[in-house]
Amino acid sequence: MSSGREDPRRSNRIYRYKPSANKPGDDPTADYLNLMGMIFSMCGLMMRMKWAAWAAVYCSFISFANSRASEDARQMFSSFLLSVSAVVMSYLQNPQPMAASW
Repeated sequence: MSSGREDPRRSNRIYRYKPSANKPGDDPTADYLNLMGMIFSMCGLMMRMKWAAWAAVYCSFISFANSRASEDARQMFSSFLLSVSAVVMSYLQNPQPMAASW
């Protein structure tokens, strides 16, 4: 064994980290789900579709979970409130549970 003063690392095998071409901010999933949540909540409000209102809540939760920290929180919050209001209004107009459509 050596005296411990020699550096066991191989300097010719050290490579500097280079991030891949896909930047972390390139994933548009949160934006698409935010748009789908808005569309579903409008369908739930205007057409009284309970399933669309619940789909809007689902999309807004996933959109919030996939959002970036630098993204505007007001848009996420308004999307979530719109989807919750769609659920509340659809059940206020018709308090019966959702009927199976199949």
